[in-house]
Amino acid sequence: MIKLRLKRFGKKREASFRLVACNSTSRRDGRPLQELGFYNPRTKETRLDTEALRLRLSQGAQPTDAVRALLEKGGILEKTIRPAQLIGKSKQEETRKSAAKESSKKIEEASSEEASSEN
Repeated sequence: MIKLRLKRFGKKREASFRLVACNSTSRRDGRPLQELGFYNPRTKETRLDTEALRLRLSQGAQPTDAVRALLEKGGILEKTIRPAQLIGKSKQEETRKSAAKESSKKIEEASSEEASSEN
């Protein structure tokens, strides 16, 4: 399977990345099938070869999560919400609701204790 992934290059602690198409079993910095773009996380500079990317995606290449985010920002892929994100958001919502219920119970208990102590 062909993957679209980031290939690291540059100095130590000053990494830049090339967006490449490569076999899924090859190493991160191994020889790619094709170079499709460039990304510098320090300056947020991004250069994408849109025609070549669209061709690879139509051939069935699977982007990694980091590459998917870059392609969504570049407008090549439509932004999709993955199931894992939906599950995470629903869990966060549940914890917020339970925390709100607990805090409201504590407030009610405190106000009832104040009322009983005043009498």
